[in-house]
Amino acid sequence: MPKLKTKSGVKKRFSLTASGKVRANQANKQHGMIKRTNKQIRNQRGTTILAEPDARIVKKFMPYG
Repeated sequence: MPKLKTKSGVKKRFSLTASGKVRANQANKQHGMIKRTNKQIRNQRGTTILAEPDARIVKKFMPYG
């Protein structure tokens, strides 16, 4: 069997933690920060762990982790 390819978009946007969870950048943080509350901006720093149903979809596109 040939090797499976990882989706290049997934490579750039997601990474796996040591326990196998999917880490992603925070949503709604690209532009328009003036509209957002300071609390929202503060809480969206860094990365987040995807919910399990979403993580299942992402893992399908990264066959080797």
